[in-house]
Amino acid sequence: MTAADIDEAARRRIMATLETVPDPEIPAVSVVDLGIVRGVRSNPPAVLITPTYTGCPATIAIEMSVRTALDDAGFADVPIETVLSPPWSTDWISDQGRDQLKAYGIAPPPRGTDAPSLRAAPAECPRCGSLHTQEVSRFGSTPCKAQWRCLDCLEPFDRFKCH
Repeated sequence: MTAADIDEAARRRIMATLETVPDPEIPAVSVVDLGIVRGVRSNPPAVLITPTYTGCPATIAIEMSVRTALDDAGFADVPIETVLSPPWSTDWISDQGRDQLKAYGIAPPPRGTDAPSLRAAPAECPRCGSLHTQEVSRFGSTPCKAQWRCLDCLEPFDRFKCH
């Protein structure tokens, strides 16, 4: 299949393929569910990706994984284009992705993080569900996460930074 052949059926097959590509830093969540894959453009054809932030060290690994998945699925002629505007937002994380983050032990940010009040909202502990939590450090296990602690179960956890 050539890039010029991208129609709705091909677009759906490409997206289904990319739903199987795990994020390299959080393998429980796909790059589609994290909102990194913006979609498939048909003219000119391309898979559009946006890193969680412009300096994300996983960007090259994500692009390589997407490229491999596309090649293996017969879409070797479809290019990958990195799009930085608008910047990635935590609002792009799907509901399934939010559930997967929580199951993996990472607190997803609230929706609507454009509002400063939501950015300051307490994180829900992914282990016990308590909102009696506090941020320990703006710097977590990766640059896109912050370190939090539950004051009820006393467990530490990461929370996606709101943006």
